Amino acid sequence: MRLYLDDDSIDALLIRLLVRAGHDVAQPANFGLSGANDPRHLQRAIRERRVFLSHNHDDFEDLHLLMMEGQGRHPGILVVRRDNDPTKDMQANHIVRAIGKLEAAGVPIADEFIILNQWR
Repeated sequence: MRLYLDDDSIDALLIRLLVRAGHDVAQPANFGLSGANDPRHLQRAIRERRVFLSHNHDDFEDLHLLMMEGQGRHPGILVVRRDNDPTKDMQANHIVRAIGKLEAAGVPIADEFIILNQWR
């Protein structure tokens, strides 16, 4: 899967595990967008035809809903929700495994907003 990681999802271990699992991973720094606002990141992911991965549930759910209302399209948005208890948060290996399960199940990703926590 071609992925674009949001600034809040940049983690060296996660990137390494995703690449090892066969994913093509891009991050904001690859495009001079480190620290850019959320719409700019999603715009780049769309332009590059990459599924967007973020920990920012609320903002990207809003952007997804806005795009769907305007009959827009995107390659997909994957979100990792943080728990109120950090010991229950998804770690890098859990994220990679969840993406693998999602792909194996053949779930359509384009134009969808998918919470990965449900795919642990």
